[in-house]
Amino acid sequence: MDKLRRRLWLTCGLGALLAALMAGMNAIIVTTAIPEIRPDTSPVMLDRNGRLLRPFTVAAGRWRLPVALDQVDSSYLAMLLAIEDRRFRAHAGVDPRALLRAAWQFVRDQQIVSGGSTLTMQVARLLDGRSTRQIAGKLHQIRLALALERRLDKDAILTAYLTRAPYGGNIEGVRAAALAWFGKEPRRLSAAESALLVALPQAPEARRPDHDPAALRRARDCILRRARQLGVIDGIELAAALREPVPTQRHPFPMLAAHLTWRLHQEHPDQAMQRLTIDAGLQARLERLATERAPTLGDRVSMAMLAVDHATGEVLASVGAADLFDAGRRGYIDMTRALRSPGSTLKPLIYGLAFEDGIAHPESLIDDRPSGFDGYVPTNFNHDFMGTVSVRRALQLSLNIPAIRLLDAVGPERLIARLRRAGARPVMPDQSPPGLAIGLGGLGLTLTDLVRLYAAIARGGTAVELSERLDTGVQSGSGHGLPVLDARAAWSVAAIIAGAPAPTHALAGGIAFKTGTSYGYRDAWAIGFDGRHAIGVWIGRPDGAPVPGLVGLDAAAPILFDAFARLGARIPLPGAPPGILTATSAASLPRPLQRVRDSRHAASSNATDTALEIAYPPQGARIDLGFASGQIADLVLKVRGGSPPFTWFINGIPIAREPFERIVRWFPDSPGFVSIALVDGQGAATRASVFLE
Repeated sequence: MDKLRRRLWLTCGLGALLAALMAGMNAIIVTTAIPEIRPDTSPVMLDRNGRLLRPFTVAAGRWRLPVALDQVDSSYLAMLLAIEDRRFRAHAGVDPRALLRAAWQFVRDQQIVSGGSTLTMQVARLLDGRSTRQIAGKLHQIRLALALERRLDKDAILTAYLTRAPYGGNIEGVRAAALAWFGKEPRRLSAAESALLVALPQAPEARRPDHDPAALRRARDCILRRARQLGVIDGIELAAALREPVPTQRHPFPMLAAHLTWRLHQEHPDQAMQRLTIDAGLQARLERLATERAPTLGDRVSMAMLAVDHATGEVLASVGAADLFDAGRRGYIDMTRALRSPGSTLKPLIYGLAFEDGIAHPESLIDDRPSGFDGYVPTNFNHDFMGTVSVRRALQLSLNIPAIRLLDAVGPERLIARLRRAGARPVMPDQSPPGLAIGLGGLGLTLTDLVRLYAAIARGGTAVELSERLDTGVQSGSGHGLPVLDARAAWSVAAIIAGAPAPTHALAGGIAFKTGTSYGYRDAWAIGFDGRHAIGVWIGRPDGAPVPGLVGLDAAAPILFDAFARLGARIPLPGAPPGILTATSAASLPRPLQRVRDSRHAASSNATDTALEIAYPPQGARIDLGFASGQIADLVLKVRGGSPPFTWFINGIPIAREPFERIVRWFPDSPGFVSIALVDGQGAATRASVFLE
């Protein structure tokens, strides 16, 4: 009886001791502090479709990219769990069977044959950083692993391993490893690649592919054979994987749109991820184009390109230099944002303002003869003169004298104002007031400024704000931009430059474009658009040195057309808006538009030229406002000469009185003949009769 009582007391005592130990262990686990499970990861720049454009390093220059389980090949995960922790989904952080097996193998063979660490224990070691070679370190690892399992789910622990595991050098995490050693994301991995990524963290420095590829191959092949034994891969996969070579050097990390991504990273350093409007495929194709063409242009010549969707304002590609790492070409400078002379690229806007003011029509005649403008004596690029030409021909041939005649008429201040409406930031030399020289490049603009301008022309004269990020919360292309040109003037300009001769060997048609060459052959430009996209190309030396023979038509235009070819199928240009005055020649125009009148300076010396006049619509014109299609447009009324205020009458009824403005708009309610009368502030009057259809 006493023996039975003693056994009962012993059993109760052992049970109580075990319960106390378990309670104590539980208290230890519950109170164990867990280090931050989510480490700092490399800030990443993604394209519009989520493709990686560029990552940046974290502290100490380490590459540690964010990764999720659904971004990793499932066959790799299966191999990892089979080799490293077969009971990962079942154990509570520590696998007793694995620990006993490892201990028995060590006693039997007097060396470590296999580790007893679970993936959770490996995560604990990576989080804590303590050595596990001593018993105290191993016990702490076990304690932390048990605590992790209490507070996190299995997927979070596995994700922590995939993010932090070492892969040699400054590479951490499976995503960075796949990019560094295979040059690709870990979404699709071969059996050999999966085995390599399992083997490398076991001895990341001893097995580094760029240090000892033979050691890595032996470890990889051992894991492949073990995976075959466990049924993770079959015999065919094993045979193919064993023949696959191991990498021997690192691949560079992606660095698309390097200048743009660096700038945005500097502007938003705390953002872990930025989603850009860039199309990675197009960006890569245009960067290759720049790399291929720049060497043919000169040793120190660089190149920049900007492609946008002018319907939304989204920047699809931004190439800041021909080669980021070419010091001779100063590839570190973002030439899409550098101030340069725009050459003749502003001429379309000058002509558009003249069309808007009723000063000229594409078929009007204009003189290309030696002329002076208050001491400014421009010459043509080839120092030759064409005599009398049509306005259309003058713009397509990029003649300087006609452009300056029209700029003198519309005023350089208005040109600057419209540039600013388009979003450009023109810079005048020495902050001087704008003069006629700006029409031929006598100011500073960036490639981005010019693409903004041409995007506005492509949109029917309406400005659009360019956007580079999709994660700003602002809808691209939302709202109405400022008017840069009247829709009819913008269409007329686009129709003219769409008819300019294409470069040799380029596919003609469908692109409205203009070239430019700055003074001294320092900059070559080509800017163009189709029905959806606008692209700008700049070529030159970043240090501003001349490049003899560098001409926009010969150097930049072929690259512009090649860029459009790499963009894809061309989108047709839009049709004419209502209200376009059509003519086949100057003779078929109303008399006031048959020939461009002298400039405003010449007019000031002749009293008859300041007389009140209806500049548009001209007497006897037939104007299509869209009554037949049902999409009726307004009628633009423009005055030349006279003194404000101006009072307008339609069929004897006053419709507007403008104190200063020389342009008004009137919406007719029916087609047919209308009589337009105009009276200025001095009592002078004039009239015109037109037919609306």
